[in-house]
Amino acid sequence: MSNERAYNFSAGPSMLPLSVIEDAAANLANYKGCGESVMEMSHRSAEFKAILEDAEKNLRDIMNIPDNYKVMFIQGGGTLQFAMVPLNLLRKSGKADYIITGTWAKKAAKEAEKFGDIKIVASSEESTFTYIPKVKREDFRPDADYVHITFNNTIYGTHYPYIPDTGDIPLVADMSSCILSEEVDVSKFGLIYAGVQKNIAPSGIAIAIMREDLIGFAKDNVPTYLDYKIHADNGSTYNTPNCFSIYIAGEVFKYIKDMGGVAEMNRRDVAKAKKLYDFIDSSELYNCPVNKEDRSLMNVVFVTGDPDLDKKFVAEAKAANLHNLNGHRSIGGMRASIYNAMPEEGVDALIAFMKKFQEENK
Repeated sequence: MSNERAYNFSAGPSMLPLSVIEDAAANLANYKGCGESVMEMSHRSAEFKAILEDAEKNLRDIMNIPDNYKVMFIQGGGTLQFAMVPLNLLRKSGKADYIITGTWAKKAAKEAEKFGDIKIVASSEESTFTYIPKVKREDFRPDADYVHITFNNTIYGTHYPYIPDTGDIPLVADMSSCILSEEVDVSKFGLIYAGVQKNIAPSGIAIAIMREDLIGFAKDNVPTYLDYKIHADNGSTYNTPNCFSIYIAGEVFKYIKDMGGVAEMNRRDVAKAKKLYDFIDSSELYNCPVNKEDRSLMNVVFVTGDPDLDKKFVAEAKAANLHNLNGHRSIGGMRASIYNAMPEEGVDALIAFMKKFQEENK
């Protein structure tokens, strides 16, 4: 085995900042001299309470989260949120409107259909999700309880270039694969949720950022753990949380703060993505099928047009220490996930490999 770390382009679980991993390793057996690992620590201990409070405070700082929003760390990842959202937010008409921009958006809508009257107001499925549909306020049912969007589509490499205007209807956004890569106005959303395993921490939790006036409407038959109010009232410790994932999340928030905040992350992410897209667009071998204005900064998808050549590309890239460049199993091709933790040198190394592969396989 090589001691050299690879450039890991996995869509999730994905790269974490190396300094965070090394610091966690140094503190793994004995966290800051307290005699225990965070993995062994009571979630009721003073040490863990401090970790949790710091994590929330730093997230609020870097995302500019208003005081009337609760921050919750909930087990089950983004997928559990697909059910929690309708169970908590279908509170008046029982109707919700969904925009379908990829696999995860479809799964979220399908889950919601178990609990209410769900309408697909727009979809880009007819073009294999290569663009983000344009919607306006009139497209939504005026009595919908909420509108749901998937802000960045990991599999198809698309991202919303705008925030849909939903008027007074709460807007819910799954930001699992783009949170902390750009500044967002949290007050435009009723609820933002994100599985942490792409830009924040090891998998196992989702972060929910929810406007307080939307909390507390789960029906009596909703399982206790699936009621946001339980998590909000108990400060994310109703039961034993995933302490280690929350700890790493907190360390990543500190790292982002030290680097200059979300604005600086975005500046770097834009530079990395531009480099890669510019090369793909000018190359003779590769093609990115995504509509230019809807391209993701986080997940860059591309193909050669020959599935066998795509497979060869992925295999040779891995041998060159560029890991996990295969597209999602549902669509094939290639995908380079270049989250916050991917250094620019990783993108440079990928482009150099792509050039070499193009020369050898013209």
